[in-house]
Amino acid sequence: MSTQPLQMTTADHLRQALDGRWAHIREASREQLADPRFLDDPNLPLDEARALALAQMQELAKTDWPATGFSADHGGTGDPGGAVTGIEMMAFANLSLMVKAGVQWGLFGGAVENLGTARHHEKYIRPLIDLELLGCFAMTEIGHGSDVQALETTATYDTATGEIVVHSPTPSATKDYIGGAALHARMAAVFAQLITDGESHGVHCVLVPIRDEDGNDLPGVRTEDDGLKGGLRGVDNGRITFDNVRVPRENLLNKYGDIDVDGVYTSPIDHLGRRFFTMLGTLIRGRVSVAGSAGSATRLALEIAVRYATQRRQFDVPDGQEVLIMDYLAHQRRLLPLIARSYALGFAQNQLVSDMHDLQVAEDPDRHAQRELEGRAAGIKAATTWHATRAIQEAREACGGAGYMAENRLTTLKADTDVFTTFEGDNTVLTQLVAKELLTAYADEVSDFGAVGWLRFVAETITGTLRERSAVSTFIQSLLDSSDEKVEDADLAQSSTQLRLLEFRADHLLETAARRLRGAAKNPDNDLDDDGEVDDFEAFNSVQDHILAAGAAHIDRVVLESFLEAIDACADEDTAALLADVCTLFTLSTIEADKAWFMEHRMLSVERAKAVTRHLNELCRTLRPHALTLVEGFGIPQVLLNSAMLDGPGTDAVRLAAD
Repeated sequence: MSTQPLQMTTADHLRQALDGRWAHIREASREQLADPRFLDDPNLPLDEARALALAQMQELAKTDWPATGFSADHGGTGDPGGAVTGIEMMAFANLSLMVKAGVQWGLFGGAVENLGTARHHEKYIRPLIDLELLGCFAMTEIGHGSDVQALETTATYDTATGEIVVHSPTPSATKDYIGGAALHARMAAVFAQLITDGESHGVHCVLVPIRDEDGNDLPGVRTEDDGLKGGLRGVDNGRITFDNVRVPRENLLNKYGDIDVDGVYTSPIDHLGRRFFTMLGTLIRGRVSVAGSAGSATRLALEIAVRYATQRRQFDVPDGQEVLIMDYLAHQRRLLPLIARSYALGFAQNQLVSDMHDLQVAEDPDRHAQRELEGRAAGIKAATTWHATRAIQEAREACGGAGYMAENRLTTLKADTDVFTTFEGDNTVLTQLVAKELLTAYADEVSDFGAVGWLRFVAETITGTLRERSAVSTFIQSLLDSSDEKVEDADLAQSSTQLRLLEFRADHLLETAARRLRGAAKNPDNDLDDDGEVDDFEAFNSVQDHILAAGAAHIDRVVLESFLEAIDACADEDTAALLADVCTLFTLSTIEADKAWFMEHRMLSVERAKAVTRHLNELCRTLRPHALTLVEGFGIPQVLLNSAMLDGPGTDAVRLAAD
């Protein structure tokens, strides 16, 4: 007897759209992570939480997933996009496991593969995939976090012995917040200033053993436990200092810079700044993974909050029936726009991962495309992790007292993702980076400039239009060209109008930021330096708020473009129509949040500004019946919700939990 295939629901189509290019990885992860062994336990003492995370990682090492991020030539399967997607999915189950796995196979393993050469690949890749070698990624220092070029740790070549001497010259050179450094790592990928014959060649990476097989510090190495953190209890963060630790010359990861036995330094990239950014660019996968994992945690929190809101009743109406809290407009306004932003950022993340994958598997990747990708990754990471901080807190508050109970997961999600806004790049610095890259069009001339040199370059070279628009799809361009009507008069319900509004804001802020930079650089009222010229740092500092606004506006535009392209690619008409409403909710809530700017620049009249809010309220009422469908579209296995208050709709325990 033949059986008909099950008809796909709207939630299925939504999940299919969000799953994207690596849907097969997501499906495999859903099945694997549904195993309760991979779930976190917030009730464990600190030592047991760390031991659990290590044991879970050892279980992962028995699967095929850890090899996905490594080249087939080095023992992997050559699927960097699949590796990042797997990390995203892991965040649904256990954020400590996600971070610990990301450090081992993403950061430490990524440094060995992307900065090393054959001698390192042959010796280390397979052992670190199999967890025979546990490592950590020692970049951040107490004195220098975001400013990696200014790291103080030194790696000095001794020609007499053929060794590299790794040293922490000051207390501020201590490597800190390093995942794995407190207990489990046996080797560190140490970023330090490489010095030969008294000359510094900039930051390079050296592999330094830090512990023996019994867990004892090796001579010259001192590790300390960072102790209890605000979250991520399963990750053993620690600090490391080096007292003239000697390692073989071969431990230098030498793809972009090498030294021979006589201490002669060579590099395929002569320009120091370009060399530094090329090295860091190869490690972009960590930043992309953090963005994706923050998005997963946010969707998890929002699904818990929506499911609770569709079973929790509060206050009665005249007929005596208590009202579901999801039926209140105020509750819809607090959750539905956040769901819309989660969809928007999810589609943007998918595009980012796809572009990252294509560049990393290319034989000769385009350098301009690589720099553009780095800027976009910085922007998406900042936007998604800030969204996580806001949305998870809102989800917690939306569940009242029940949301504050650890058994309902929201407080753990909040604690575990809080640091995401500052690791893998501080969000304010990253947002500034987005605008700075756009203003300089990725010019090599500014690769080794600080704020001073960068401002001088911008002030002297920008004329007229800043740069050509990044290539956009034919679909996006057709939307931009679809109306001759002035944007300030066009229909706010039309996606073309919404796109043109965000395009105008992004372009205007960038253009005016450039003009302010030039004006600040030439303003005689600014402080003067010792030569009687305008102090470039003060000039730059005076427009930093504008730089940040330009970066944030560009990110919003990129996210909207990704959302619109995802709708265009959706094959199911009903699902595409639903996504179009969700997209409008995302865009209009973005415009409403910056309503004053649009009014100041005459893009919104007072009446149209009021219309934005009216339209948002109407959209929330329209989408209310689809609330559960939208969160089901996130594709989170029900076992991973792991929230006690969702066990029994209508039970007294649920009804009273938030009283």
